[in-house]
Amino acid sequence: MAECWGLPELMCNFPSLSSGSLREMRRGIDGGFRDLVRQWSDVIDVGTAPLQLFLNGLEDLFTGAPWPLMMALILAVVWAGSRQWKTVAGTALALVMIGVFGLWVDTMTTLAMVTVATLVAVLIGLPLGILMARSDRVQSVLSPLLDVMQTLPSFVYLIPVVVIFGIGKVPGLIAVVIYAVPPMIRLTNLGIRLVDREVIEAADAFGADPRQKLWGVQLPLSLPTIMTGVNQTIMMSLSMVVVASMVGVGGLGKNVLQAITNQYFTVGFLNGFALVAIAIVFDRTSQAFGKRLQKHTEVGHD
Repeated sequence: MAECWGLPELMCNFPSLSSGSLREMRRGIDGGFRDLVRQWSDVIDVGTAPLQLFLNGLEDLFTGAPWPLMMALILAVVWAGSRQWKTVAGTALALVMIGVFGLWVDTMTTLAMVTVATLVAVLIGLPLGILMARSDRVQSVLSPLLDVMQTLPSFVYLIPVVVIFGIGKVPGLIAVVIYAVPPMIRLTNLGIRLVDREVIEAADAFGADPRQKLWGVQLPLSLPTIMTGVNQTIMMSLSMVVVASMVGVGGLGKNVLQAITNQYFTVGFLNGFALVAIAIVFDRTSQAFGKRLQKHTEVGHD
């Protein structure tokens, strides 16, 4: 007789499968999934090869370039995005400290991973967000899926990714993209739907077709919201890098994982500091760029 643990008798006696049936069901599902992956392994390898080449090339570029050149390039990007000397100065100080503590190569590896993950997430999330904004039916289908993606624990993403793609940088990249893409989709959809109806009606009055309205009116006016989505995608990519290090992603995340495993407080703190510094730089730059876009949009709208 199973113990009820204080539950009502009806709940205690809830019908359930036997342990043997559950075991057989799990074996059948897991075995079928593994057979399917083996059957399509060549197709999977061919499909992920461009990601592997792109990620390896960018990582080699970031880690192999002289540090003064990379530092100047990062500062130029920060200035182009923020147009704030305080943000540029803070970025320079953070990069100098990262170099002093011997974390430059690992930081550049992480930066390459986050850059590729953000680009892929934007390329996936932007079209899906536009599709959601243009179709209520698509929104009703994707919204529950996005809810599940945003509530699942980050470690759960690694299970199907490892089973399908194995261990390595590309599986880690795919896990990061899956975790980081929902904000891009949601905020693209939100930004387009929040465009003033009067502006859409004015475009209709001038005879604009749906494509002209999208590229000439809706996307420009929703750029500040879309940039917020890019900002959130970058932040979530950085937070997932540490978890993705469990499947072979190098960089700062790997060092943090090793520090946790071996209880190296100093190593964990320094690598955590580098991750936080990168996150703050990305956050400040993208937020400042979004505010500039918003002001430009408001002026153009007026």
